[in-house]
Amino acid sequence: MSAKKLAVVALGGNALILDKNRKTVPDQFDAVKETVGHIVDMIEEGWQVIVTHGNGPQVGFILRRSELSIHELHPVPLDYCGADTQGAIGYMIQKALRNEFHKRELGLQAVTVVTQVEVDPDDPAFDNPSKPIGSFLDEATARERMEDGQTFVEDAGRGWRRVVPSPKPMRIVEIDAIQNLVDNKFIVVAVGGGGIPVVERPGGFIRGIEAVIDKDFASGLLAELVGADLLLISTAIEKVAINFNQPGQKWLDEIRVEEAERYIQAGHFAPGSMLPKIQAIVKFVKTTGKKALITDPPNMKRALHGETGTRIVP
Repeated sequence: MSAKKLAVVALGGNALILDKNRKTVPDQFDAVKETVGHIVDMIEEGWQVIVTHGNGPQVGFILRRSELSIHELHPVPLDYCGADTQGAIGYMIQKALRNEFHKRELGLQAVTVVTQVEVDPDDPAFDNPSKPIGSFLDEATARERMEDGQTFVEDAGRGWRRVVPSPKPMRIVEIDAIQNLVDNKFIVVAVGGGGIPVVERPGGFIRGIEAVIDKDFASGLLAELVGADLLLISTAIEKVAINFNQPGQKWLDEIRVEEAERYIQAGHFAPGSMLPKIQAIVKFVKTTGKKALITDPPNMKRALHGETGTRIVP
């Protein structure tokens, strides 16, 4: 069999929720169908693809349901929220892929791997919870939850919001299974939402923890481990800019990894938005010597042909 080029395609939140008025599950599936069409264009051009995705809003919905029904039902721990969303979003993506494969008579099959990602229990992130999750609460409720060991911060007058650690991914527990599926020509959906964070206990046993792993860092690690030729991070914009929305804004077509590091140092990329994407890409490109690409879903095909998007090269 001829070796195909392998890409890890990391889908951002806009691949599922287009705007605040279209958040229902059918709305999300409509958005996924459109994005999947662009991924299958890649596959038709000879790429083998692993799809990863975010899950922030969907985890938020589960936590909100838990809050509203707490008088009647048990709350859902955060690692189980991750597992729930990996299954549900994976189902949407693999169903959309299957239908697109059927329409184009490609004879391919997609499969979702509910993925655990090991983190270091001594990661400094555990001393500084910073990732906001769930709804805004009043101060009295937040302080009550703090007594149960949760961490809350006041957010610019909007209320109190829970924050959890965001440790770096160290190891993908199901990597051998993912690799096996890729080798057997399956299109794999994996590491959803950055993976379910787990830590190893004495004796090699693992347990889930209350944390959130950045999906771009996890996607970069996955791309490294499977020997991907390309890390493609899909986001809401066609290209990356420096001085974004400021005087002197400049769109970037192709930059070397050293330039990307200089732009990070100069503070050009917003934390929690473009910064983790560029950081994940820098690590992937430096570790592997391969290239990376950032663009929005409708421009994936053009970006792969060098017509748009931002390419980061060694």
